Amino acid sequence: MTSESQEPGAPRRPVEDEVDVVAEETQKPAADGKKEKKGSFWKELPVLVVVALALALIIKTFVIQAFYIPSESMENTLLKNDRVLVNKLVYHTRDIERGDVVVFSGVDSWDGEFELEEPSNPVAGFFRWVGTAFGVVPGEKDYIKRVIGVGGDHVKCCDSRQRITVNGVAIDETTYLYPGNLPSREPFDIKVPPGRLWVMGDHRQVSLDSRAHTGDPGGGSIPESQVIGRAFVIVWPFSRASSIPIPDTFAQPALQALGGSVPLVAGFALAAPLVLVRRRWIGARR
Repeated sequence: MTSESQEPGAPRRPVEDEVDVVAEETQKPAADGKKEKKGSFWKELPVLVVVALALALIIKTFVIQAFYIPSESMENTLLKNDRVLVNKLVYHTRDIERGDVVVFSGVDSWDGEFELEEPSNPVAGFFRWVGTAFGVVPGEKDYIKRVIGVGGDHVKCCDSRQRITVNGVAIDETTYLYPGNLPSREPFDIKVPPGRLWVMGDHRQVSLDSRAHTGDPGGGSIPESQVIGRAFVIVWPFSRASSIPIPDTFAQPALQALGGSVPLVAGFALAAPLVLVRRRWIGARR
């Protein structure tokens, strides 16, 4: 192989030199391309992190959020240090039901089950906020309890067999009540106001629930508006991963029929006077 571009009289270059030059020239762009790609990745990484965090926060705010269980009040359904996922959309499609395990905010009302130390500096405060948002640390004023009664229910403890009754119907709590606990050591008799909930922990002897707040407005019940969502699955630790179903006792036909008839009865009660007024008005015009 010879080079046609050599000047006349110039010393002839070995073929090996030409091959080396060509190889060098063809390898340079590839090496440069690799450097560009690597640099581009590190430039884009902060953007990817910010986008990922933003999407995670949007999902956490509107769809599903992880929560940390800080106390023993829901044992053995939920153990201390469990993490659960909470569905924040479900109550936009259906009402809160008896037997649901719900997370709610107790700001300016409930406290006492556990204490959190104040962050020592703004950086620690930021990391605690992130940890709370993603279910790594407990929220300061978030609580998790089981709904026993909804608005309009008459919840009472206890009947002759030491069972809680809802609208006169006894509920069987053996499937979720902490072993050895009574349904309640303290008697109570409450008519749950409309738009509120009577909630209790499954570990009744240590749970500071509606029973501990009977002197508060609402007689211990909490506003539905304070409910963040329904806990529906345990995700951590993996060995305990499982769903959190509504116990069968809350599906009793007598309980459901009574609860479902309240709006119907109210509707008839309101409709009857309106029909009578309409008839009188039509009669007067004739």
